[in-house]
Amino acid sequence: MISADELRRRTRDLLAAHPPASTDRLEFLRARFDAGLAWVHYPEGLGGLGAPRSLQAVVDAELEAAGAPDNDPRRIGIGLGMAAPTILKYGTEEQKRRFLRPLWVGEEVWCQLFSEPGAGSDLAALGTRAVREGDHWVVNGQKVWTSSAHVARWAILIARTDPDVPKHRGITYFVCDMTDPGVEVRPLRQITGEAEFNEVFLTDVRIPDARRLGEVGDGWKVAQTTLNNERVAIGGMRLPREGGMIGPVSKTWRERPELRTHDLHQRLLKLWVEAEVSRLTAERLRQQLVAGQPGPEGAGMKLAFARLNQEISGLEVELLGEEGLLYDDWTMRRPELVDFTGREAGYRYLRSKGNSIEGGTTEVLLNIVAERVLGLPAEPRTDKDVAWKDLAR
Repeated sequence: MISADELRRRTRDLLAAHPPASTDRLEFLRARFDAGLAWVHYPEGLGGLGAPRSLQAVVDAELEAAGAPDNDPRRIGIGLGMAAPTILKYGTEEQKRRFLRPLWVGEEVWCQLFSEPGAGSDLAALGTRAVREGDHWVVNGQKVWTSSAHVARWAILIARTDPDVPKHRGITYFVCDMTDPGVEVRPLRQITGEAEFNEVFLTDVRIPDARRLGEVGDGWKVAQTTLNNERVAIGGMRLPREGGMIGPVSKTWRERPELRTHDLHQRLLKLWVEAEVSRLTAERLRQQLVAGQPGPEGAGMKLAFARLNQEISGLEVELLGEEGLLYDDWTMRRPELVDFTGREAGYRYLRSKGNSIEGGTTEVLLNIVAERVLGLPAEPRTDKDVAWKDLAR
């Protein structure tokens, strides 16, 4: 098994051959991928070296100290956190080699075509249809709440391929080219004034069978890999102490003593401790991932992330008083990514409301934690053995 010292040596060889100060950013990232230093736990030839996931920190520390560029992970988070692990587990060798390198270096942005107007919390009820015609599938339907669809080249897509079986069994998983004819992206303006989300209409979109992930009808099983990784990516992101939402409100507290009250002080202390506990728990969860695929524990982390963000942003608005309502840009914008900490308190307060919806609603995640983590009895489900086409809508 490769050692930490060997990884340091390989990283220094990369830096010597491609000095960050004089090497084009994209060229450096490609060289890093080809050297197996992108995600060291991935297989050789796919950006990794088959090393333990925990050793990624060794590589990252060497590169950071040398001032090497990163791949802007927030911009390509859907590709890194959701598409890549799914492709790695279910993709063919050809699919892995085609998609993983441009995904990791950021040449190609990804989005997720899962939720629909009538299938959000009950995702398995989705109605987007894919009908096979020879070596292609013809897809028709509508998806909603699609982050980054306006800048994405590729999408992970689930569609119904068999309406005659129960809803969880008639779904197939595809990779959709967002530049194909029949793909239409429309902005959804949010309470913040921007349009980070989109709705996507698919009209007679032809997807080659070669871009199917997993077997026909196994799409729900494949999607579980995506969803489990999504929750870890949202709730288990690596943060420094006072990283995330707790940082700006703590900074304001220290710099603006005239705003302080006893009640707000007690609430801030409580939330600071909870944020630190959540940060350390997320670190432990990432360490557990070294031994295998993410499980339902990610749902608990995502629950904590949403609740904390909403409570902290609410406290910040109260602390600032009238200033907390100020918001400098209500114009229609189409951002590539969400910037929680680089904007005003009013923006954070409004945008955090979406945290309990995106990546799985709070109500659904509570059920997942209850049933799959705590082992409580499942809720009665009367539609498990009913064909999708016979379900009431």
